[in-house]
Amino acid sequence: MQKFNSVKVFSATKAKEREEMGELITRWLRSNPDIEIANVEVRQSSDSEYHCLSIVIFYNKPEELTA
Repeated sequence: MQKFNSVKVFSATKAKEREEMGELITRWLRSNPDIEIANVEVRQSSDSEYHCLSIVIFYNKPEELTA
């Protein structure tokens, strides 16, 4: 994994929220055009009632990059 200085987590348990997650992430990415994505992880967990989907974005904010 590349170095990173920030993390953004998107998580949803309800079916409708999971369906809308892609658009939510796309809007967030478009509103943060100056970030550099270092890695993305997709996680899924469930129990007898809920299915949780989490997408974790590891990224760098340019103003926080250090040499």
